[in-house]
Amino acid sequence: MSESTTKAAFTDKKFIITLVFVTSLFMFWGIAITMADVLNKHFQQTMSLSKSQSAFVQFAVFGAYAVMGIPAGLFMKRFGYKKGVLLGLSLFATGAFLFIPAANISSFAFFGVALFIVGCGLSTLETVAHPFVASLGDQRTSDQRINFAQSFNAVGAMLGPAIGSYFLFGKHVQGSTDLTSVKVLYAVIGLVILLVAVSFSFVKVPATTDPHAVAADADAVNIDVAPDKKLFDHKHFVWAVAAQFFNVAAQAGTWAFFINYGHEKMGFTDKEAGNYMVLFMGMMLAGRFIGTFLMRIIAPNKLLASFALGNILMCIIVAQSLGWPSFIALLMINFFFSIMFPTIFSLGLKNLGARTQQAASFLSMGVVGGAFFPFIMGALADSAGIAYAYYAPIICYIVIFLFGYKFYKVKH
Repeated sequence: MSESTTKAAFTDKKFIITLVFVTSLFMFWGIAITMADVLNKHFQQTMSLSKSQSAFVQFAVFGAYAVMGIPAGLFMKRFGYKKGVLLGLSLFATGAFLFIPAANISSFAFFGVALFIVGCGLSTLETVAHPFVASLGDQRTSDQRINFAQSFNAVGAMLGPAIGSYFLFGKHVQGSTDLTSVKVLYAVIGLVILLVAVSFSFVKVPATTDPHAVAADADAVNIDVAPDKKLFDHKHFVWAVAAQFFNVAAQAGTWAFFINYGHEKMGFTDKEAGNYMVLFMGMMLAGRFIGTFLMRIIAPNKLLASFALGNILMCIIVAQSLGWPSFIALLMINFFFSIMFPTIFSLGLKNLGARTQQAASFLSMGVVGGAFFPFIMGALADSAGIAYAYYAPIICYIVIFLFGYKFYKVKH
């Protein structure tokens, strides 16, 4: 029986320890991303910023992806996955430690520099970790592996607002400009990430094979990649980059102003809204596990298109400002958002052969959409109200729907 007719394993035994460790990295950058959303609201209070001004937090983090995406990919290609992970963790820790002098001089610009360096670390980790996880087994199960790893990213996304709300809102006095809590929080984060980097340096990573490369045995995996075909001649990859740009744009805007929506439309305190954000991220975790299961019976592209339609409907309901029905719809946005990033990433990498690592860099750069969209939603929130701002992500989900419905197809 040929390999093509056998059931593909989730991973091989030799990769289990590596898979566990790399999967944990998904959790760490999940914490960092969602904690930035808590910072957004905290800086509005302590530094007297408008919503559009506080969106610079997301600009600094996600803007780093545009700068670091290609260098991270080149570094990974030359030095391998392990050193790529160590570089990402080192940048992450350095940026976190820079919060200490930024808080000491109470400089929002300095915080921006620190967040940018953190973002460079996150960009490097994402660029490396996705193809790393994809390489730890058969290509036919790469969608399942990446979605499984992203489930732990969702765990981190729950921990981020929980930790951030406890430290930043728990003892905050209205009108206070004290930034000590920010300084302590990020000092601890820096130490933890530094310890993780040291620990990972001792992990022995087994030799991996590129699961997206052309198989030597024509019966092994049905892959047809023209060796002279340029990366951007793969239309499914180009569409994946566009879909990822709009996907993270919608995510960043929705997450950045979640606490504002809870405070202004539901009457929650900032801490209560921050606690609901933990549930918000829990919906993403549920969506990841349910989505990973559904992919066994539903093609990933079809599930992606269906979830995009679900979020178009949710955004419309949120924008109506109907009280609890709209707030529940806001929570459901994260459920439908859950599978989008990893599924777009995985579909975009299909059948790219030796260009897989280069493609991973561009797909990570697509995250730069998150740098700009919060400014748009922040401006709409300042001028027309926070609920009205949630009309904006609809255009993003239309692009994602088109990719999942039609333009995901690999053309040989």
